[in-house]
Amino acid sequence: MGERVIRRRLRFYGTVQGVGFRWHARHAAAAAGATGWVRNELDGSVTMELQGSEAQIDRVLQSLESGRYIRIEAVDARTIPVEPEERGFTTRDDGW
Repeated sequence: MGERVIRRRLRFYGTVQGVGFRWHARHAAAAAGATGWVRNELDGSVTMELQGSEAQIDRVLQSLESGRYIRIEAVDARTIPVEPEERGFTTRDDGW
């Protein structure tokens, strides 16, 4: 039996724009088999919705934290409803 799928909405603060964060997130999610999306926000933060098992989500977050130029100072996270029809991980247009 597979692991339970969850979805988290995360808001990252710190040096997270202009450092390849979204590119890194997209590739980390693909490698982990997670789905969702990521986008820049006007205030300099980055919002991401990430869906998968707890282990998949943890792998994506660990990958982001080890990014060469990425400096995450704070993360707001909350669990939200799963989107069962979602396939893949995308980069969305900036949130402004």
